[in-house]
Amino acid sequence: MAGALDLEAFGANVACLHPVIEQIRPFPGLAATLHQLRLLLAGSYLWQPGAARFLQDPLTFRCLPQIHGAARDALGYVMNILQIELNSSQSNPVVVPAGNLPGEPGSEPGNGQGRIVSVGNFDIGHLAAALDFLRIALAPVVTSANERAVKLLQAPYSGLPAGLAAAVGSPDDALAELAVAGQAITVEARTLAHPVSYELASSVKGEGIEDRATMAPLSARRLADMIALSARVAAIEFVVAAQAIDLRALSVPDGQGQLGLGTGRAYRMIRELVPFTQADGTLPADLEPLVELVTMGTLTPAA
Repeated sequence: MAGALDLEAFGANVACLHPVIEQIRPFPGLAATLHQLRLLLAGSYLWQPGAARFLQDPLTFRCLPQIHGAARDALGYVMNILQIELNSSQSNPVVVPAGNLPGEPGSEPGNGQGRIVSVGNFDIGHLAAALDFLRIALAPVVTSANERAVKLLQAPYSGLPAGLAAAVGSPDDALAELAVAGQAITVEARTLAHPVSYELASSVKGEGIEDRATMAPLSARRLADMIALSARVAAIEFVVAAQAIDLRALSVPDGQGQLGLGTGRAYRMIRELVPFTQADGTLPADLEPLVELVTMGTLTPAA
């Protein structure tokens, strides 16, 4: 949703959403992302001939479907791993009832006698590595989200006043300081992407028997922290995009700045919480209500 609103705000070239893309590069996540973006932008002025400002937009706009598509496929992989893990046994030992014992190497299959089997199924390496993978996949998403917001705040890229000031040539910083905040939060989020599932070298715990750990709890905690930080970057992204949309609408005839069905809904929800920053105005006092909307999923395409 934030990415689609960025496309509206930038006056982007929607050729990057052409249906041929998913035909010649058939990744499921890419196809799903393209479909969502086209739905959100249905009815937008961006589809009108001549609406695009550039033939090729900066990569964080032009590659939006590829960036989000890769993350979507990574999430699908991780969800499959999680489903298997949550529906499996991590017990040690495993009690095998009589009559249910599989055959062992060198023996007749199913000897019918129960036994206790010592196992290491408590090692959840699959899940630990998958959580690492998901954070790595999320890093480009949050990085590109912040970069799009920064581009919208810069006049040479947006074609709008610097900092998205309400008046051309204004000395006001307007929303420029949001770029600094977004960059700082993004850097913090990116540091959490470092894998941890291989970090424990050795241990003498349990008299040297327990000499391995997957670090899955740390991996999960870092993922939760990274998502919380990413929600704040998305909130900044929404505010910046809404300001750019308002300024761009001032320069086009009535009816030619129409937003898409999904992006228009998101824009209205944002404006209920964060008003347009007027000339001589200050930064929005509080973005936490918008962060909450992001966290609750109210602004997702599915909603």
